[in-house]
Amino acid sequence: MKIVYSDGHRIHYPKNFLVSGSQQQNPEVPERADALISSVKDAGHIIVTPRSFGAAPRGAVHSPEYLEFLENIYTRWQRIPDASPEVIPNIHPQARGASLGVAGYPASAVGQAGYHMADTACPIGEGTWEAACLSADIATQAAQLILDGAPEAYALCRPPGHHAFADMAGGFCYLNNSAIAAQYLRERLGTVAVLDVDLHHGNGTQAIFYDRDDVLTISLHADPVRFYPFFWGFADERGTGRGLGYNFNLPLPRGTTGDNFLKSLQKATQRISAFGPSALVVALGLDAHEADPLAGLALTTDDFGKVARAIAALGLPTVLVQEGGYLTAALGDNLKTFLEGFAAGRDRAS
Repeated sequence: MKIVYSDGHRIHYPKNFLVSGSQQQNPEVPERADALISSVKDAGHIIVTPRSFGAAPRGAVHSPEYLEFLENIYTRWQRIPDASPEVIPNIHPQARGASLGVAGYPASAVGQAGYHMADTACPIGEGTWEAACLSADIATQAAQLILDGAPEAYALCRPPGHHAFADMAGGFCYLNNSAIAAQYLRERLGTVAVLDVDLHHGNGTQAIFYDRDDVLTISLHADPVRFYPFFWGFADERGTGRGLGYNFNLPLPRGTTGDNFLKSLQKATQRISAFGPSALVVALGLDAHEADPLAGLALTTDDFGKVARAIAALGLPTVLVQEGGYLTAALGDNLKTFLEGFAAGRDRAS
């Protein structure tokens, strides 16, 4: 399999984030990508260096206002007396949009940080913008490989992206790599499906495509009633307008094991087959593993192979986009097993 990767992500190295009011070390660190790339190199996969695709793929998904904010906020933040080393908002508007009482757009860096950052788990440092753009290029390059005839490609993206909305960062995510890949394919092919198997609901991806009928979005994740992102990911969120029925959430109880995850995955693959897309984007989270520090679901390493085989059996041109999955001894093996399972599923489907 072709693996798109660049070590330029290292310039993004967030130090801290807040959890339940407590400052903790950020788990979204360069070492997680080190474990993943080491695994695929050991397995003999082909490493592809991404080219720059410029601003267009980002601009097709994110608002110009938000992109301008991301590019400049770190420099602006450093001009504030006694500012924190990283951009972390201390205010969030409770409602956004004129119909909900927030019509204005603040001029201050502090106000804009609150407006464009959903939580305190997406600190912006000196290299964040450049790393996020590179991560988006990696996803776009993987999509381009599909257009060039590859049956599948894996985008080793860091930082991840599926919690990023069109105009808002959140949960370690700044640019929505999975949505960028899906939109890039959609502009050149027919309809596209996005299947998110990360531990957490892909709330940003859902929001970006929520009123559209040309991109089907499906997410399997820990039930948000007591788990991040809390406010999105419920089963009754089905889309709106033309998009009604084109969003499908499968929330799972905390501690769900592989067998029950696979039962829900079957519902997801049936929905994808009914939609009949030209291509598939998989938001691949490895944080559903039983030993992951974010502790939500309980898949084993072998389970990731089974999940991959079920997805590959769809027989669709597929971009695999790396999302979550944090440092454990099993992280590299989880990816290796998934990619092996995907190849086995392809062979069976053919």
